[in-house]
Amino acid sequence: MMRAQRSHPDELIVGLVSVSDRASAGVYTDQGLPGLTAWLGRALASPWQSHERLIADDRATIERTLIELVDDVGCDLVLTTGGTGPARRDVTPEATRAVATREMPGFGEQMRRISLAFVPTAILSRQVGVLREVTIDGADHAALILNLPGQPKAIAETLEGLKDADGKPAVPGIFAAVPYCIQLIGGPYIDTHAEVVKAFRPKAALRA
Repeated sequence: MMRAQRSHPDELIVGLVSVSDRASAGVYTDQGLPGLTAWLGRALASPWQSHERLIADDRATIERTLIELVDDVGCDLVLTTGGTGPARRDVTPEATRAVATREMPGFGEQMRRISLAFVPTAILSRQVGVLREVTIDGADHAALILNLPGQPKAIAETLEGLKDADGKPAVPGIFAAVPYCIQLIGGPYIDTHAEVVKAFRPKAALRA
């Protein structure tokens, strides 16, 4: 696998992983990857490239895919969709933790907080956020890995958060914290379209 090359120093390299037995087998059309791509296209104001994977609900496969996207491709951010419920085949969180060096529990907490505004079954979600930090050819590299819901509508709600009747943020979406997190772990400087989701940074971390 060739390591991804940035066309710009601040180009975000993002891995998109849809975890689904039936979609990966061709039983039905995957909605996770198109949903993620469409949302990123609306939200990101800075350059980005994506590397997509559609895989089965298999822990070894998920772990191998996450490692490949971070270690080999060089992704700064990996977003997974699917496989986070309580069913026996839902093993995305276990695979994600297995390849992590550190957990970022706030992401999972906020995702459930947002989803609970829509459905009481959000408490069944086991989504996690983690960091994977590696050294490749003497260079340090880190990536943020986030487990997201399976449906495009829920993906958008989780990333954007909840807005009031005037369209102002009422409950922050998790992506508001993603650009600063990636900046802190040595990744590119990411800009977003504020009308979709406004990236938050302390004043000291803002570019002039």
